[in-house]
Amino acid sequence: MLFQVLMLTACADHPSSTGETSLATDTLPTNATTAAKPDSFPLKTIMEKVVCRNDASQSYALYIPSNSKTNAVIYFFDPHGDGSLPVKKYKALADKYQYVLTGSNNSKNGNDWQTTENTWQNLFNDTQQRLGFDHNVIYTCGFSGGAKVASYVALHHNEVSAVIAGGAGLPDDVPANNFNFSFTGIAGEGDMNMTDLVTLDNDFNKTQTKHRIIFFNGKHEWAPDSVMDIAFAGLQLDLMRKKFIAKNDSFINAYIDNSKKRLNAAIKRNDLIQAERECTLSLNMLDGVTDAGFFQQKKSSVTESTEYKQQLQQQQSLFAIEQNKKAEYGAQFQNGDISYWNKTIADLNTSSKAHTQEGAMYQRLLAYLSLAFYSISNQLINNNQNDQATYFVNLYKLADPTNSEAWYFSAVLDGRNNNATAATNDLLKAVANGFKDQQRMLQQPEFQTTQPPINFTAIEAKIK
Repeated sequence: MLFQVLMLTACADHPSSTGETSLATDTLPTNATTAAKPDSFPLKTIMEKVVCRNDASQSYALYIPSNSKTNAVIYFFDPHGDGSLPVKKYKALADKYQYVLTGSNNSKNGNDWQTTENTWQNLFNDTQQRLGFDHNVIYTCGFSGGAKVASYVALHHNEVSAVIAGGAGLPDDVPANNFNFSFTGIAGEGDMNMTDLVTLDNDFNKTQTKHRIIFFNGKHEWAPDSVMDIAFAGLQLDLMRKKFIAKNDSFINAYIDNSKKRLNAAIKRNDLIQAERECTLSLNMLDGVTDAGFFQQKKSSVTESTEYKQQLQQQQSLFAIEQNKKAEYGAQFQNGDISYWNKTIADLNTSSKAHTQEGAMYQRLLAYLSLAFYSISNQLINNNQNDQATYFVNLYKLADPTNSEAWYFSAVLDGRNNNATAATNDLLKAVANGFKDQQRMLQQPEFQTTQPPINFTAIEAKIK
């Protein structure tokens, strides 16, 4: 059997908890006549499920910070179809920037582009009709597979003026080009797609597309709100550059002060790679808005230093090691035994704890294995190759024990073995690690015939 782990995209992500408590659900009749004027939605309230009027199967999460007529809107795409996750996570930023936040509950990994297009049409048309947004200020933002969706929408719909893409970039086989929208990439240092986003950013350097990349100390996950704050600030500065909004010196100076603090912190810990990145980012953000001579001088000072050159050489060497390790793992997917993987994963777990460039590389490799094991397991499960699927699902759980999908796959295989107790336990572990897709669970064929029946009520009670 030959496994091909090619074109790995982020399909095995960690749903994260949010801690939000101010929630509401809009359940307006889906057969209502399209409103001639915007609806009256509650302000400063997270609505987890607003049902689209023209298609009751489509819904979205919504947060409106104020009744201002000049608000921008950001459409979020989560890889698991959890539209409320980013809306809750970035609610404070919506209040700060007066952006309306909308999160699709239907866009998720596994959808084809035709389904994605239908989801966007329903989402966009419903929000346009019912909220009356400013068509000149429409943004898309996604994480992982959702980042590719955000980019897809912008590529096919000129109303989108900016894309924020976390943990992934453009749709497969779409190269960087001269686009009508700006592109902000966000990557955790431990994200297995970080090097791909760096490559994409370099490719954008050869185009006229306005673009930037923001790094943070993390893994393959929705960016912390402090990092998304920088991305949102970039959107505001872009609007000032285009003269869509008035130049705000107070806002500009606040951004510069914060950037200088991040720059000084990087220099203090002798992270000259990050210092150069911060200078490059601010030069990009402030271009055409205000003088950025300070950051140009700092960048020159940093990049001309011997220590920076040594750190850059080390980074490039680690990138090469990373690629070689991926090739080694690729060979072992076919030939490796459990002892090889036990040792490899244990070593990666130990080495990834170091707060160094090398530690970040091992984080990326561990995340790469998680995604590889997801892809192989999914393929084997779909092909009913249960023994081999069990082997790789166990590796998936070993490499990524806090990933809900690993435990869900395990529960599916338990169901095929008519082991209701094991299936229930694995589903509870999936829920404990963020699983929320009740409809998927209730419709999973393997869970319908176990004896004794699975207690779905008890499992659903644990879903937050």
